[in-house]
Amino acid sequence: MSYPERLPSAAEDSARIRNERAGQRLITAFVLSGLFFMLLPGTFLGVWNLIGISQAHAATALPQSWLQAHGQAQLFGWVGSFIIGIGFYSLTRMRSGRTFPARAGWAVWALWTCGITLRWLAGVTGWKWRMLLPSAAMLELAAFLLFYASVRHHRPQPQAQPGPKPEPKPEPWMRLIIASTIAFLVTLAINCILLVRLALTGDSPALPHVLDQQLVTLAVWGILVPTIWGFNARWLPVFAGLEKPDSRQLFATYLLSVAGIVASFLNRLPVAGALLLFAALLSIRALHVWDRSIHPPKLLNVHRSFPLFIRIAYGWLLLSSLLALPAAAFDRTGGLWGASRHALTVGFVAGMVFAIGQRVLPAFCGMRVLWSVRLMFWSLALLSGGCLLRVASEPLAYAHLWPFAWKILPVSAVMELTAVSLFAVNLGVTLCRPPAHLRRETNLVSLGGAA
Repeated sequence: MSYPERLPSAAEDSARIRNERAGQRLITAFVLSGLFFMLLPGTFLGVWNLIGISQAHAATALPQSWLQAHGQAQLFGWVGSFIIGIGFYSLTRMRSGRTFPARAGWAVWALWTCGITLRWLAGVTGWKWRMLLPSAAMLELAAFLLFYASVRHHRPQPQAQPGPKPEPKPEPWMRLIIASTIAFLVTLAINCILLVRLALTGDSPALPHVLDQQLVTLAVWGILVPTIWGFNARWLPVFAGLEKPDSRQLFATYLLSVAGIVASFLNRLPVAGALLLFAALLSIRALHVWDRSIHPPKLLNVHRSFPLFIRIAYGWLLLSSLLALPAAAFDRTGGLWGASRHALTVGFVAGMVFAIGQRVLPAFCGMRVLWSVRLMFWSLALLSGGCLLRVASEPLAYAHLWPFAWKILPVSAVMELTAVSLFAVNLGVTLCRPPAHLRRETNLVSLGGAA
């Protein structure tokens, strides 16, 4: 016997609309602040750093605190803000019947933004760093704890149905997102402990090199890469027309990445490199990224090269893992390590954010339409071109094998800065324009008035 579903009342419809708008406003704030950290404290400082290194012909020409401040702004200020904003937005899609946690959401945004800003200022200026660094770490951790509590509190409740019904298990992509969220919390806790200890016993606002590299590995392979795998498993079969992912292989991919992180913390770098290489290879197979699409990709309001750049991003992931193997074996100048890290963070992570972000964020932020598909293409093309020049020239320059490579590095930085600027402008203008349905209504009213 089937039971008809109860239609929502007018009050429930009104509450759902309020929740939706509250979520859209909040994710828009996170996206805009993320774009700011990406463009100014992140990419601009990175270009400045690379120009200084190129002029001095030495990777040690700049303070480590500057390099770490740049990395924090990129990893946590940019991509971290996007992740938290999307996490809050997902609450509006849950049919829990509860009020959207708007106050908690804006409190998280304020704490997170202040924490990232203080961390960047302390690293770049060195002013009051013994006080600012632990304060920034505590603000970031407090923001994420509040976010995590809001997500846990607003789980969807199963609808009442006659007879017992077991609670459905999370889908594979959701398990990856949950695992990366836990890793995010662990990373921020470790970061807080390290910065408090640095403030008490350190002699500069920079973490020791080995600890910083281990923290970066945890942040990238524990948070960013699994998050991308999770969202790719959810969206690529729809947007790129790919075959549905293999759940067992995807789970094995994540276990390999965790094992690689553990090996890096044990200073078994060749073992860590091999494990992460296998994880990269298995992720390509599990997600069917390089297989032929079984359905036509959905290219409405995005550039037709969207599926190509998705596949290119996974090429950067594989190249990064391959470069890490010789880097662990004999790199003494940092060129191979730098090229591997850049291929991962810019080629894969930033490339995937540029491709997927311009596909989904306009819809999340009020059902908007991307302002320019041409800017989408050029931002992706310049990002890949700049990354190619950087990855190819950095090992040659740092090892002093080809002096002209030092002149190529600033060119790659300017290309990437241009790509980032185009991405920021495209998303910024998109978010400032009214949603598509409101523009259509305005046009209809104008036509009616003209008639």
